Amino acid sequence: MVLGRVAESQREEAPRVLIVDDDESLLAALDLALTRRGFRIVTAREAGEAFGRLEDAGQVDLIVLDVMMPGMDGVTLCRLLRDRTSTPMLMLTARDAVADRIAGLEAGADDYLQKPFDLDELVARLLALRRRALRNQGPEGVERTYEDITLDSRTWSARRAGRNLGLTPTEFRILEQLLQSPESVRRREDLMRAIWGENWVEADSGTLEVHIANLRQKLERGGGSRLIHTIRGVGYVLKA
Repeated sequence: MVLGRVAESQREEAPRVLIVDDDESLLAALDLALTRRGFRIVTAREAGEAFGRLEDAGQVDLIVLDVMMPGMDGVTLCRLLRDRTSTPMLMLTARDAVADRIAGLEAGADDYLQKPFDLDELVARLLALRRRALRNQGPEGVERTYEDITLDSRTWSARRAGRNLGLTPTEFRILEQLLQSPESVRRREDLMRAIWGENWVEADSGTLEVHIANLRQKLERGGGSRLIHTIRGVGYVLKA
């Protein structure tokens, strides 16, 4: 069931967002506010309802998950959804709950926002996630290779030695950035700007590190050698 309406002429372009949160007043407020800003909104109060909404609504462009929910928590739900889809996901976390943010990123979330949050910032983050997803689907995509890694942005696939890496959208973008200049150091600030845009300074200082750690685990799964190296105080380099 889709809550909220937009003009028929906008329906093809308006991003469809699934918001999962047990706070009914917050859901109602977000439904109203985001619909006015051109989004199409689908809401759910818990994990089971979220899966039902996805079946009813079909493909969604973005997913927003609260960490703290009755029954299945948002981190577990994020992990289950990530096994099924590469749709960008944003986690809503309690103020200063660093462990929640790290757990969400490790489960496959692409970004997070602390409660209470400013609606304009939520909109900006959702639009940034959407723009990156559309870029990755665009015809300008290319195939990049280094050692036994192959990344194809046209088909959204990344493999090492023929094994599918199963990357999240953010992990994919990080690897894509590193593959643009292998064996050259990429400054941390440049990577964050490329991934999160000009709003990178607002991101938690540990966000990039968590994504890098997750990407390393996937690259090294099955005994693969380390390829992403940290240059302390500077950034990262992709090097055999």
